[in-house]
Amino acid sequence: MELKDAITLIHTTGLPAGVYADLGCGEGLFSAALAHLLPAGSTVLAIDKQRAGSLPYPIPAGITVERRQADFSLEDFELPELQGIVMANSLHYIADKAALIGRLKNRLPESGVFIIVEYETTQANPWVPYPITQQALGKLFAEAGFRNMVKLGERASVYRSGKMYAVMVGR
Repeated sequence: MELKDAITLIHTTGLPAGVYADLGCGEGLFSAALAHLLPAGSTVLAIDKQRAGSLPYPIPAGITVERRQADFSLEDFELPELQGIVMANSLHYIADKAALIGRLKNRLPESGVFIIVEYETTQANPWVPYPITQQALGKLFAEAGFRNMVKLGERASVYRSGKMYAVMVGR
C-alpha cells in the first residue's frame, strides 16, 4: 500500500492536536498517514516490537514522529496520556482483545479515539491469527464503553479476496 492509499483509508477531519500512538506500526506507513491528518504541534509515537530506523515516508512540517521499540501486547506496557491510538493490522495479533482495549482506554481522555484498520474476515491464517470483523469490533468496543463507531474507508485486500476496513471509535 502506498502512503496516499493509507491516508485515504483512514481519512478523517477534526482530529485535535496531541499525542497519538500507532501500535504495531511496522515500517510506519500508518504513522505517516496519521501525521498527514493531524494539526501542527502533534506527535505520533510509532511503536513496534521490532527495532526500526527512521520512517521511509515524508512527514509534514510541525509534526513529530518518535519511533519506539516496545511490545504493546504486554500487560506492563506503558503509554503516556494520548489523544488517540491507531492499530492498523495489529489488533488481529491479539487473542484477548477485550483485555487490551480495557488497558488502552485508560490512556485516553473521554474525547480520545481509536482508529482501527483490519480485514473483514473470520478466517484465521498465520498472518491474521485472530481476525475481527467490523461488526464484531463494534460489539467489542461497545462492551468497553465506546458508543460511536464511524467507518472511515475500505479497500480490497491485496493478500486475499476480502476487504480491509478502517473505523474510528470514540466514547
